[in-house]
Amino acid sequence: MVQKQIAAGIILHAGKILIGQRKKGKDLEFLWELPGGKLEQGETLQDCLKRELMEEMGLEVKVGSLFMQKAYDYDFGSFVINAFFAETKSFDIPKICEHEQVLWVYPKELLKYEFSPADVPIIKAYINSLEA
Repeated sequence: MVQKQIAAGIILHAGKILIGQRKKGKDLEFLWELPGGKLEQGETLQDCLKRELMEEMGLEVKVGSLFMQKAYDYDFGSFVINAFFAETKSFDIPKICEHEQVLWVYPKELLKYEFSPADVPIIKAYINSLEA
């Protein structure tokens, strides 16, 4: 099975991180995730993350370093999640297209939410990195 590359953002602003809840009727409906999307031919992972966030949320971000890569196989496909740090200048989310809702939460609150299985190790590693 071909692994699809996903760019996801650990999007930070004023000490909070942005998370999105997947829409009803989609794979993994109502689970939470780090916002992002699938890599298109000819683009870098960083450009993918910028494009996806602009298309889906109207959110402009500055993409930073790669935090972690995690491969995960679902029954509907195989993916590699590439989680990048990113920053934005505002809490405003101009539009919400691909999520039921989005929230800005403090990192210590992340484990209160049920994340997609592929995102769980990334979330846990991020929390652990803050405690180190």
